[in-house]
Amino acid sequence: MSAPSPERPDVDIVTFGCRLNAYESEVIRARAAQDGLSDAVVFNTCAVTGEAVRQARQAIRKARRERPGARLIVTGCAAQIDPAAFAAMAEVDLVLGNAEKGQAGAYLPTAEPLRVRVNDIMSVRETAGHLIDGLKDRARAYVEVQNGCDHRCTFCIIPYGRGNSRSAGAGEVVEQVRRLAAQGYREVVLTGVDVTSWGADLPGQPTLGQLVARILKLVPELPRLRLSSIDAAEIDADLLRCLKDEPRLMPYLHLSLQAGDDMILKRMKRRHSRTDALKLVADVRAVRPDTAFGADFIAGFPTETEAMFENTLKLVDEAGLAFLHVFPYSARPGTPAARMPAVKGDVVKARAARLRAAGGAALARHLQRQVGRTLMGLVERPGVARAEDFTEIAFAGEAEVGQVAGLRVTGHDGRRVLAQTLAMEVA
Repeated sequence: MSAPSPERPDVDIVTFGCRLNAYESEVIRARAAQDGLSDAVVFNTCAVTGEAVRQARQAIRKARRERPGARLIVTGCAAQIDPAAFAAMAEVDLVLGNAEKGQAGAYLPTAEPLRVRVNDIMSVRETAGHLIDGLKDRARAYVEVQNGCDHRCTFCIIPYGRGNSRSAGAGEVVEQVRRLAAQGYREVVLTGVDVTSWGADLPGQPTLGQLVARILKLVPELPRLRLSSIDAAEIDADLLRCLKDEPRLMPYLHLSLQAGDDMILKRMKRRHSRTDALKLVADVRAVRPDTAFGADFIAGFPTETEAMFENTLKLVDEAGLAFLHVFPYSARPGTPAARMPAVKGDVVKARAARLRAAGGAALARHLQRQVGRTLMGLVERPGVARAEDFTEIAFAGEAEVGQVAGLRVTGHDGRRVLAQTLAMEVA
């Protein structure tokens, strides 16, 4: 969850969850300003876990205590999936669906106090053509190229919050990237719910790799292009070619793996196997050896035995992963996995801890390999930058936020590398 960051003194946007939500919060910020919203807090919620929903409800109650006269508006995935639960909260004034939150006029007062404006997300066929000039307080910009998901993993509630997959047109995406580059952003991240499905619903079914190639060709002034989380089952030949031939495409892929055991992957209804995941990593490293990989994992999925969990642990080392996001399994009502035999809570917690420890060891190995190298880091805030392969860099020396600096790595602290500024990029 991000801290409230008011665009104007009396309007706060509180963001929970993913990068796509962070992007959409900027759209909300712009719409709210256009609609003249004042004295309000907008909560852009996440529904990926029960804990995310609990945190949102807790934040709403706290905001009401701290700002008794403010208008409290709740939107995002949790609001889309269960609008009645938020409307039932005495603290909440308005619930907006995911399709409604970015629409012009969504934050205008109405003659009648309609407390819930949430339509059927499955009926949405277009991804919103949001064009924003940048993201407040961020060194990089995100572009929503896709929304929704056509897959139905047994643990996931998100398709019911985002709807079916829909892609933004390539021309629209290129135009937005060009605008952001003109604003001075040196890195743009392509984001969405299921980014690698981009283009499947467009005429001719273009691929994500073709979109990446088009952006890099038509926006030569953009120094760095990055992809957000991708599905291990979907990486096309054009994307591999871009990784091989285009140094401006950053060598980092965050994979939605979720498990390293074939039976658990099957029960999750994932579309890749353990072998598929290892082959993808090998194929990418064959064309771009410096690529680093991150991955999402769920610990303690229903029916997971100790042997099955060990297969996931082993995959961390076998795939040479560097960055792990570990989630203890959280049952989401309405999903098939919620009806499967559960793993005991203390076992789930212990496995998550073991998987995080394996991730910590993998990260330390990755960081150690960077010592002595010179990395080009995008400065995110004073003294902190991000390398091309997504390694976090704590550096000494002068470098402006939003610029790319040459940084000589002298060591690491187990979480990030330590470096000294060499020179600023001339750009």
